[in-house]
Amino acid sequence: MSVKRARRGQSETGDPLLLTPGPLTTSRRVKEVMLHDWGSRDAAFLDINRRVLERLPAIVNAAGTHVTVPMQGSGTFAVEAMLTTFVPPGGKVLVLINGAYGHRARRILDLARRSSVVHETAEDRPPDLGTIEGLLDSDRSISHVFAVHCETTSGILNPIAEIGALAERHGRRFLIDAMSAFGALPLDAARVRFDALAASSNKCIEGIPGLGFVIARQDALAETRGRATTLSLDLFDQWQGFVRTGQYRFTPPTHVIVAFHQALEEFFAEGGQEGRGRRYAENCLVLIEGMRELGFKPLLPPALQAPIIATFHMPKHPKFRFSTFYEGLKDRGFVIYPGKLTVADTFRIGSIGRLFPDDMRALLANVREVLSEMGIASLAAANRPLDKDLT
Repeated sequence: MSVKRARRGQSETGDPLLLTPGPLTTSRRVKEVMLHDWGSRDAAFLDINRRVLERLPAIVNAAGTHVTVPMQGSGTFAVEAMLTTFVPPGGKVLVLINGAYGHRARRILDLARRSSVVHETAEDRPPDLGTIEGLLDSDRSISHVFAVHCETTSGILNPIAEIGALAERHGRRFLIDAMSAFGALPLDAARVRFDALAASSNKCIEGIPGLGFVIARQDALAETRGRATTLSLDLFDQWQGFVRTGQYRFTPPTHVIVAFHQALEEFFAEGGQEGRGRRYAENCLVLIEGMRELGFKPLLPPALQAPIIATFHMPKHPKFRFSTFYEGLKDRGFVIYPGKLTVADTFRIGSIGRLFPDDMRALLANVREVLSEMGIASLAAANRPLDKDLT
């Protein structure tokens, strides 16, 4: 008698499901629109690109006050363009770090010879608002504050509105890395005053990699002429090129942009940020509750967990090997993600992209099967704190 196995992970096009922070699983239609070629200066492509750029600010209630400046490349290209265009040579950035992407921003500033001061907390802790206020009070040379909305090193949700309020009250400019939050987590430009935020095509809008973008307050962007430290990443010059010609200065990733346009159509059809965020939140809830039932321990408490990617402690069971676990899930059509923390040995599972709650339930059934094949009947005893940990 054959034993019925759990459903394999499979996208609309038969590919494994990507449970990662990006690139992500995309829809069939997003893939299909890339089957055609587009001239980068052809009117049809320019119209598609214009519509993409015009629609993005509305996602954060910034239409009319902010403009979109696209930047060819990954999301880091957009973050670097934002930092090196908006921070002047005499500026100083308070960089809030609780993961790899805060460290990356600080490295960008160092290479661009822009001054910075760091407030760093552990990867499972948000920035301390009192410490931020103290730094802004004591160091008048700080001109900008930089924060990551959702730090996917751990999946933590940082208090972006509260940080923005502090920056505004103290007369500082605010720059946001919204890479893994844009389109899924609410952000209102009318309530959170920011000069610029950086995001990309291949995260919560569910496009493909290859295009970053910066949504910039137009009057702040107008002040940045001549500040950029590189030719390619000069947001002011890129913006002015669109104002004059409607075209990119250098070759654009045409297929990426057309796919991004299709992804935006699907995003708004789902209900925009509210609808997309609701689906991701349900995905994340099903995932965390199910993994907890299987004996896995989430890193973050619910109050700090963003519905983007969840981090789990590596089980202490003697038979658990992450490489075996990873390959077992991959063979069943589920691609998860290694950990990136320094505070704990962990792995991560994403809940964004073209994924639905039933996909998360199928993942959990396959996790159970893989554990069984590894000879692990239960993780509960392995993850129970030792007596010395309870004192």
